[in-house]
Amino acid sequence: MQAPTLRDVYEAKKTIAPYLPRTSLHFSTGLSEYLDAQVYLKHDEYLPLGAFKARGGINLLAHLSQEERDRGVITASTGNHGQSIAYACGLFGARALIALPEEANPVKVAAMRALGAELIFHGRNFDEAKDYCERLAAEEGYRYAHPANEPLLIAGVATQTLEVVEDLPDVEVIVGPLGGGSGISGACVVAKSIDSNIQVLAVQSEAAPGGYVHWKEGRPVESPVETFAEGLATKVGYDLPQSILREHLDDFILVSDDEIRSAMGLLVEKAHTLAEGAGAAATAGAVKSKNRLKG
Repeated sequence: MQAPTLRDVYEAKKTIAPYLPRTSLHFSTGLSEYLDAQVYLKHDEYLPLGAFKARGGINLLAHLSQEERDRGVITASTGNHGQSIAYACGLFGARALIALPEEANPVKVAAMRALGAELIFHGRNFDEAKDYCERLAAEEGYRYAHPANEPLLIAGVATQTLEVVEDLPDVEVIVGPLGGGSGISGACVVAKSIDSNIQVLAVQSEAAPGGYVHWKEGRPVESPVETFAEGLATKVGYDLPQSILREHLDDFILVSDDEIRSAMGLLVEKAHTLAEGAGAAATAGAVKSKNRLKG
């Protein structure tokens, strides 16, 4: 499985352009003063699904054959990735099946159902739902869309970082959350290809540190999954994004769930922005690394 290249990301940009608007990059005066740095926020919450994941789903579905779409596309998700696949399946006329934990976020469950997905509830957490999803795909012949080990998915979500670098060519540090790792590995592909001096920092909850442990140890190690931020709640890291992170990621920041909650409040107070836990993790990491970012 080959990692996507910068060329793949540019191709993805053209693929998703008819379906998704370019999102804004806003300078935040409040956060800049608070962190004593020049802070910009990328507002992918203004995309149709309210999250960057839509970019990956559309790029993936656009490249599937009609036969694969007709077979049905199945994936596992705690919410945003599942919405991305369901939304893209709707655009391209494919059947969408989403496996999710039995106690998944009810708001995201309703959103996936409203997008026309067939929902399959299984297990206590994302990884148990994913394992069941993979068995179903093998048994029923569905086209399985892994939530992270998909080059087309990573290339799609990497268009977020491409827009950042295009809008802010002198960017020095990019801080992003890590759950499965598609977003931050895509950021590495773009940033390091355009300017190797751009630092890329990943942030994960210390209550679900599977991605961090994989990155640190160089192999998947099952870790606890106890964070409230379901978008970060993966038990292990995944091979494709981890291979990219091992080569290109500058550092990894673990934050507590309380620090994530504090960052959610800080985004409201300083940037008038609402974010779920996974979306606020990058801000939590920036606060924790304040001395590193200062200036």
